[in-house]
Amino acid sequence: MDQQALAFVLIAIGAILLLAEVFLPTGGILFGVAMLLELVGVVLVFLSGDTTMGLITLAGVFIGIPALSIAAFAIWPYSPMARSSAQVGDRDDDLSALPGASELEQLVGRYGRTLSPLRPAGAADFDGRRVDVLSEGLPIEANIWVRCVSVKAGKVLVRQVDRPQTLDDLDSTIL
Repeated sequence: MDQQALAFVLIAIGAILLLAEVFLPTGGILFGVAMLLELVGVVLVFLSGDTTMGLITLAGVFIGIPALSIAAFAIWPYSPMARSSAQVGDRDDDLSALPGASELEQLVGRYGRTLSPLRPAGAADFDGRRVDVLSEGLPIEANIWVRCVSVKAGKVLVRQVDRPQTLDDLDSTIL
């Protein structure tokens, strides 16, 4: 096999590895190997003594690699790996159908007291019921009034508030 044929074989193998990188989770290893093979292939074409063929090959690689990448990303949503990752995302939506999710949804807007420090996770008491909660990011000490601001995917998000003063607020809190 002459040097120019070897160069084109290396460029083709690099293109195949680049395509495989889109479909296999290798963390960029295949991409690095593919780019190295492309570089070696182009250099070998130039070293074979034909500068015109080297420039044509270089232009082909600079146009072909992005075109191949665009095509691979266009095909990727239809691959088994993409379908399996989409199913993982759909599972989060199914959490609302779990038993107890509707009970947690009823906590939105209600007041409670922290049972443990929230850093940012901890526990709070809502109407005598212990609930695992998350603060909005800031630490909250134990025995502090909080209000449930949202429930998403089974996680109760709370915000520190002053002690509730109105009768409506007191009806929905623990005393």
